[in-house]
Amino acid sequence: MQSNLWNVITSSARTTCLYQQRLPAALLQHRKYSTTHEADIVVIGSGPGGYVAAIKASQLGMKTVCIEKGATFGGTCLNVGCIPSKALLHNSHYYHMAHSGEFAKRGVLMDNVKLDLAKLMVTKETAVKGLTGGIAMLFKKNNIKSIHGHGTITGKNQVTTKKSDGSTEVVNAKNILIATGSEVTPFPGITIDEQTIVSSTGALSLAAIPKKLIVIGGGVIGLELGSVWKRLGSEVIAVEFLTSIGGVGIDMEVSKSFQKILEKQGLKFKLGTKVTGATKSGTTIKVNVEDVKSPDKKETLDCDVLLVCVGRRPYTENLGLENVGIEKDQRGRIPVNGKFQTVVPSIYAIGDCIHGPMLAHKAEDEGIVCVEGIKGGPVHIDYNCVPSVIYTHPEVGWVGKTEEDLKSEGVQYKIGKFPFMANSRAKTNNDADGFVKVLSDKNTDRILGTHIIGSAAGELINEAVLAQEYGASAEDVARVCHAHPTCSEALREAAVAAYFGKPINF
Repeated sequence: MQSNLWNVITSSARTTCLYQQRLPAALLQHRKYSTTHEADIVVIGSGPGGYVAAIKASQLGMKTVCIEKGATFGGTCLNVGCIPSKALLHNSHYYHMAHSGEFAKRGVLMDNVKLDLAKLMVTKETAVKGLTGGIAMLFKKNNIKSIHGHGTITGKNQVTTKKSDGSTEVVNAKNILIATGSEVTPFPGITIDEQTIVSSTGALSLAAIPKKLIVIGGGVIGLELGSVWKRLGSEVIAVEFLTSIGGVGIDMEVSKSFQKILEKQGLKFKLGTKVTGATKSGTTIKVNVEDVKSPDKKETLDCDVLLVCVGRRPYTENLGLENVGIEKDQRGRIPVNGKFQTVVPSIYAIGDCIHGPMLAHKAEDEGIVCVEGIKGGPVHIDYNCVPSVIYTHPEVGWVGKTEEDLKSEGVQYKIGKFPFMANSRAKTNNDADGFVKVLSDKNTDRILGTHIIGSAAGELINEAVLAQEYGASAEDVARVCHAHPTCSEALREAAVAAYFGKPINF
């Protein structure tokens, strides 16, 4: 009787919603129920690349399904990455200004400044909840079917999702788009417990302010999270294998200036230093390090919280790639062609799980042009025009070539620089650390790269991106009227310096 009942139930595509709550427990144990959907495209992952691609696909008339393994949409970026970290960076900066006496210098006097860490975390969680919920509303608005569970590719045109209740949902689709993002890269020999030895995820939700925090890694994530806890009262030491901070792609002149500014803020750095291990001893964590060039120079550092920030790796495990003959490269990435197609023409991949910088906005753009390509549109992204930003204070933003790039490529170039200490708005704001640096071709004047360190770098860099995307020259930017007084005038002045040889106001 149970077998006959099962056959009747599974014959309907409405099985899950109509019968999930009515099936006898014995029957559930006997067989798992399944639902099948038909679609034009199924997107695996709802991070910045995945959810944007799903929306665009639906807007282009494609019947779209999006599969998300997490409880909420948004992937790493919205849940445990870009969004929560920026909430903490923004609000911790306010606390720092009030607590350090910076407000007093501006004539804003207050006494007995205290930190409510729990409320600080609530503001972060409120921002995350609002944005992840916003994606759910966008999916509903654009008629996108969403499925929560782990998606596995079970055919060239099929993805099977295993849900938390043991049931499965099968999507048969003309196209499959992998947008599974990335995960924290583990550090060999160090076990992350997300309590006292934490990844970037755990560092966003510490229950108390560490007395001493050691950060393994001086890249973007390590510097941002290190800045948060330094502002809130921790002693912070960043241990970096390389001899510079800021990660891959940062201009070395900017990196050196950046380090000096952060050191003035109280962050400490051990560069050219390798972490060889870490052990717990009561409430203390002992971190063993050695000099990269002279391994005999060893040292043991103590802390109560250790943050491991050695990068991220593509999340490409358990996707069923082997079921369709897709082989990953040596770094675990999925190889794709210029249209983001894998070796299987009906299967595409974008974002952190393919080549290129692991940036949310890069994944978004790839998602849009990928689905446009599926519909027959042109597919083009100039990766040299993808910006990078470090959201410390001051911020660091850049796009295009560094001086080091141009020297290695043998390109003749001109430099135009302008300091924020000579910018009217920055001086008025009493926030004048940093400078703008424009690199242009010596022969054609075309802008090749722009590098900004300053409080508004994350916003200012986008004007430079637009200029570079459309092949603007330094003269083009120099001759465009900018509102006064604004920090954007510093970018114009740097372009003036690159083209005319000297800025006006410095």
